[in-house]
Amino acid sequence: MDDLHIRRDRKSGRITFTRPQALNALSHDMALAIHAALDGWRDDPAVALVIIDAEGDRAFCAGGDIAAVYHGGKAGDHGIGQRFFADEYRMNAAIRDYPKPIAAFMQGFVMGGGVGVGGHAGHRVVGDTTQIAMPESGIGLIPDVGGTWLLAHAPGRIGEYLGLTGARMGAGDAIHAGFADLYLPESEWEGAKDRLAETGDISGLKGQTPPPAPLAATDLSAFGARSVADIRAALEKAGDAASLKAIARNSPLSMAATLAMVRAARGDRRMQESLSREYRFTHRATAEGDFIEGVRAQIIDKDRTPNWSQPGDAAKVDAMLADLGAEELTWEEQA
Repeated sequence: MDDLHIRRDRKSGRITFTRPQALNALSHDMALAIHAALDGWRDDPAVALVIIDAEGDRAFCAGGDIAAVYHGGKAGDHGIGQRFFADEYRMNAAIRDYPKPIAAFMQGFVMGGGVGVGGHAGHRVVGDTTQIAMPESGIGLIPDVGGTWLLAHAPGRIGEYLGLTGARMGAGDAIHAGFADLYLPESEWEGAKDRLAETGDISGLKGQTPPPAPLAATDLSAFGARSVADIRAALEKAGDAASLKAIARNSPLSMAATLAMVRAARGDRRMQESLSREYRFTHRATAEGDFIEGVRAQIIDKDRTPNWSQPGDAAKVDAMLADLGAEELTWEEQA
């Protein structure tokens, strides 16, 4: 397909995003193609490892291509989004559980759906242009694609902070927060990929001393408060104007659900549990959440002034995260 270059390269399987003009946004077809490629290489003895990278300097993958989800939901066809999210999450889980090494080289913007691809690889390489974020609360969604699992395992209250504010992390912070593993100057990436493909030996992938991690020295204790309202109050007391400004832009429902989901994910035994919880929200997002309005304001009309209509109270959060019954996202194939 035009948006991905999938091929065998010596001892490696290679997946390259090839739509830099769209910041390598991930479409439904791309998610299916990535999963199919991984399935095809799983038992292929000629493929020792997998390399995932992207064309262009601006983005590894800046998120999911959600225009079709928006237009479907606007027209009352909520199944378009539901099918996309279900297939995307199964692909995310396949990457995390893959039996062979996967190396992801993540330059530029790595957001949302991009984190779902690169953030679950076993060997995650970042460089000086890397900017990783989970900004979904700004479009009326939640940090999905296994984002709540990653946020839940970040040190301290970094998970709550990133989920509620959508703040971006450079290479040092990404490694500190558990969203990446190795720092390597981007001028050395092509040589590293060539060696991996030639040798099929992941042990040859070595990082260098990463840049500083400002988050490691940042007091985020306010994000340990019980609710979003309590977090706001603590931030006001601390004089954290930047975090307050970020929170003021985002969907109250999305932030309240994100807080609940990140904390719930800390008790999950495997990422599939977090993905299933995320799917409960995204399954309902176009019909019952702020997603349509958020995408309209940020991506369609670009007026950046969403009119959030959904409450961020416990009852609404519970409704968005309630069991889907027969529509639950299931994992029989990976049991």
